[in-house]
Amino acid sequence: MSNGLGTLLVGMGRAGSGLHLPVLRRLRGAPGTAHLFAAAPVLAVDPHRGPAPAADLRPTTLAEAPRLLDPARTVVHLCTPPTERAAALEALGRLGYRRVLLEKPVAADSRGLDELLALRDRYGLDLAVVAQWLGSRLTDRLRTLLARDAYGPLRTVHVVQRKPRFSRSLAGDGHPTAFDVELPHSLGLCLALAGPGRVTGAGGTDMVVGGRVLPRLGTAWLNLQHDSGVWTRIRSDLTSPVRERRVTLELAHGTLIGHFPGSEADAYARLTVIDRDGESTELLHDDALGGFLEHTYRYYAADGDRRGPHPDLAVNAQVVRLLDRAKAIAARPVPGGARRTAAAR
Repeated sequence: MSNGLGTLLVGMGRAGSGLHLPVLRRLRGAPGTAHLFAAAPVLAVDPHRGPAPAADLRPTTLAEAPRLLDPARTVVHLCTPPTERAAALEALGRLGYRRVLLEKPVAADSRGLDELLALRDRYGLDLAVVAQWLGSRLTDRLRTLLARDAYGPLRTVHVVQRKPRFSRSLAGDGHPTAFDVELPHSLGLCLALAGPGRVTGAGGTDMVVGGRVLPRLGTAWLNLQHDSGVWTRIRSDLTSPVRERRVTLELAHGTLIGHFPGSEADAYARLTVIDRDGESTELLHDDALGGFLEHTYRYYAADGDRRGPHPDLAVNAQVVRLLDRAKAIAARPVPGGARRTAAAR
């Protein structure tokens, strides 16, 4: 019998079934990581979607799950929408689960974050947040180059995130605004690279599809002034016909341009360095989610008395509060009363 950790997936939508489950299957079958996982099938809970059973996947309910896998030896992947997160987390805490991995964003707003942190304290939960950009090879390379100070001090960070997201937005998957979709990843990255800061401006547009208006789900942008003097701008467009996840770091004596993988269909990132000597580009194998989940299971397998809070939880809590501020600024009326829209034709 394996001494590894069991897995309970709660929420089998896009994140649970389309992202977490395929990566878990790969890790569970790989020689270097299989020992981290219990031999028992992954348990899956979702009253809305009813995942099909498989040799390595067993659909169940929250009430039945503790009888199938010991909560004290199980990692929960909480992939429900952020608006449903607190109720699910409280139910898990009552059932005895302590290791809980939260999909991004941690919460829809600061009030929701405070609820989750209160539940963490009440039930002694060990929370981690899906923040694969923070553990990606591209991010590691950027951090290394900044630490070497080969190109002088960092001045600006510019992130562009674009992809078509019409069907999921129309289906209403629990993400209230465009700020809740891609920005939790990019804002966490910017905080990790440039330190804490404050939102100085934000805005966004509605999505319009076939005459139907989806409020605040078209585009989102924010500007951030870091305490270090660096300033950041992030732009996200969920009505774009193309996919792009790009970060540009402007330094005193050079520019770093990183492209994260556009989707789970590929696992390569690209880094371009431009300086006085010219331009160079390298490709990096960057299975960010796989590396993140492997790191998280190793973290959860460590001695609980010595591991302390997950190191990225504080950064992700900052992300929620900053995005809450940005959404408040973006919700202010537009001068003249005109509505801002991003139409899909």
